[in-house]
Amino acid sequence: MAKEKTIFSCTECGGTSPRWLGKCPSCGAWNTLIESVPDAGPGKNRLSGAGQYAGLAQAQAVMPLAAIEATEVARTASGIEELDRVLGGGVVEGGVVLIGGDPGIGKSTLLLQAMDALQRAGLPTLYVTGEESGAQVALRSRRLGLDASQVNVLAEIQLEKILATVEATQPAVCVIDSIQTVYSDQLTSAPGSVAQVRECAAHLTRMAKATGIAVILVGHVTKEGALAGPRVLEHMVDTVLYFEGDTHSSFRLVRAIKNRFGAVNEIGVFAMTEKGLKGVANPSAIFLSQHSEPVPGSCVLVTLEGTRPMLVEIQALVDGGGPSPRRLSVGLERDRLAMLLAVLHRHAGVACADQDVFVNAVGGVRISEPAADLAVMLAITSSLRGKALPKGFIAFGEVGLAGEVRPAPRGQERLKEAAKLGFTVAVVPKANAPKKPIAGLEIHAVERVDEAMTAVRGLD
Repeated sequence: MAKEKTIFSCTECGGTSPRWLGKCPSCGAWNTLIESVPDAGPGKNRLSGAGQYAGLAQAQAVMPLAAIEATEVARTASGIEELDRVLGGGVVEGGVVLIGGDPGIGKSTLLLQAMDALQRAGLPTLYVTGEESGAQVALRSRRLGLDASQVNVLAEIQLEKILATVEATQPAVCVIDSIQTVYSDQLTSAPGSVAQVRECAAHLTRMAKATGIAVILVGHVTKEGALAGPRVLEHMVDTVLYFEGDTHSSFRLVRAIKNRFGAVNEIGVFAMTEKGLKGVANPSAIFLSQHSEPVPGSCVLVTLEGTRPMLVEIQALVDGGGPSPRRLSVGLERDRLAMLLAVLHRHAGVACADQDVFVNAVGGVRISEPAADLAVMLAITSSLRGKALPKGFIAFGEVGLAGEVRPAPRGQERLKEAAKLGFTVAVVPKANAPKKPIAGLEIHAVERVDEAMTAVRGLD
């Protein structure tokens, strides 16, 4: 019998070559080509037991966009409010969710709790574990207090057996923990390789779309924090969630990076307890200072995570540096910090060229929106002056290179959230100043950085 034809795929970029090479011809990475089986031709499916999922559906007639009926997708609440918020309202029928995070951060714990809640709501569920035995999953459920749970568990890593079990049991929701452990006998590469992850994820996605079963894939992450495996994995699925947070802290953040059925950049906040992950109703409380009185170098920012305004404390420390001053930021972009220091010097006369500058977002949260600029600059100035900002002070606004303070989106909601939590003084962009006064909140609207510095000095 003639040997089956194989190709070599790059583990970094997914590029292929007909023979093994030391250097990938696509991306230039060394020693990344591994053997794999090429895609089957039209009408052929090399995975036994998966033939019925070869196509998503029969071809439909071409229709103008206006003639297509637009219907809202049906959602099923998972029973965990913070998870439903990130998903956009709940689990979507036939949707595929990919969730990644560091080892031990709580991915399996959260999904086991969600599956138990869905099962108790009357939905058939299937939990496929490739990293643990059924006994280990049962022990975790006992620790979480999920007594008499009826979630079906399958300890299996072979794709064909998983597909056959799903077809036989017909669950409404299926969890694959994790996609890197699943393999197909029809591929020669090892589990976790580019070819195996891509092929197994593709067949599970086809199965979800063809049967309407919601599939949740757990993914490993690299040491840089990105999802391991081919980048195409994130393009295949409907929703990508990332677990964030320090494993030494009791708080966890789940962030939506991609969501075809909801808003992106939504965030869910959880606290790790003895009984598993519990949603935090008021996440602003965990990101604010525990000091009884204000301290120099601290400024509270009203940031926006998806549709949720959230208060986060920004801390800055300016200290005498050596011949090469350091610029270090945790939770904020380092390059943006260097830009803000230059703007602070040029347009506000505050020089930090010979100082070490350290900036931190409290609570392990990562802030990417430019509306944090003004709060960062005020925190740096407060640390440099050695004077604390007034009690109950908040700020937000984007700062441009010309020293102008630009408005932040949904400024009214940010101010209302701050007032609700008892803050009394705000420095905000002039375009975000409300037309009607907000009870209990004194607002200083500014157009430039030097105006913001003058307004703060006037509050001393």
